[in-house]
Amino acid sequence: MSLAIRAAAPADSALIFDLVRELADYEKLASEVDATSEAIAAALFSAQPRLFCDIAEWDGEPAGFAAWFLNFSTFRGRHGIYVEDLFVRPAFRGKGIGKALMARLAKRCVDDGLARFEWAVLDWNAPSIDFYRSIGAQVMDEWRICRLSGKALQAFANEGARR
Repeated sequence: MSLAIRAAAPADSALIFDLVRELADYEKLASEVDATSEAIAAALFSAQPRLFCDIAEWDGEPAGFAAWFLNFSTFRGRHGIYVEDLFVRPAFRGKGIGKALMARLAKRCVDDGLARFEWAVLDWNAPSIDFYRSIGAQVMDEWRICRLSGKALQAFANEGARR
């Protein structure tokens, strides 16, 4: 039994989209997915990609993924990594795959002199919160994610343009 983690390649586009949908099902957010395999591929594999992805394989079978991008801390004056999605398929959990994906990104931060390694977790996801704490992550309860999307984003953009 072996674990391999590699950077995603264009041939992985459909797999990555399948993993995104599996994650959305797990998080009870399937109705939120309006991305397409083509949109994910365009973000990952354009001339200047803004999204990156690592694929975990267990004995050659796709077991999970981490999708991430560079963010920036003005306080630190340097980029960091923000993990948008981390998912390990249920059949492969308990094998250290999620930890290996996170460790790979932590090493990238250290090797590249990046300032931070961040992600969000749903408040009901106790197993993930426990896991993140076990690797030394600080769960920052005092911060809240704010989001504008869909009709609210359009309405605010239109309102702001009239001022």
